[in-house]
Amino acid sequence: MKKLIILAAMGLAASGTTALAQAKFGANLRWCGSSPEFKLSGVPKGTATLDFNMVDLDVPGYRHGGAKVPYQAGRNTIDCSAVSAAALGGYNGPSPPAGQVHTYQWTIKALDANGGVIGQAVTQRRFPE
Repeated sequence: MKKLIILAAMGLAASGTTALAQAKFGANLRWCGSSPEFKLSGVPKGTATLDFNMVDLDVPGYRHGGAKVPYQAGRNTIDCSAVSAAALGGYNGPSPPAGQVHTYQWTIKALDANGGVIGQAVTQRRFPE
């Protein structure tokens, strides 16, 4: 059994698979009003675009949308206005009913130059805080 696990791990490491890239890709966010700022880590090599999508976990049927933002290698911060500006009307910020706090989940997909997914990060935060 140990040999099988070691061989599988060696095979994954040698192939540079997306699974390994995804394991390292991470994100955190803070709210700037209704638009978030993201701090990224481990963005996969070859990322050309980041595809952001937000869902209200308290009302999962309501899709808030998101945006695709061009990515520059080595850039670890996505500014507060970047998603709103890139969305062109396709992003609705957090909007829980008055007096309620909801949890919002962001899925961020790293896309290569051909639009293929090469990594994915998920983060969430409550609003309002």
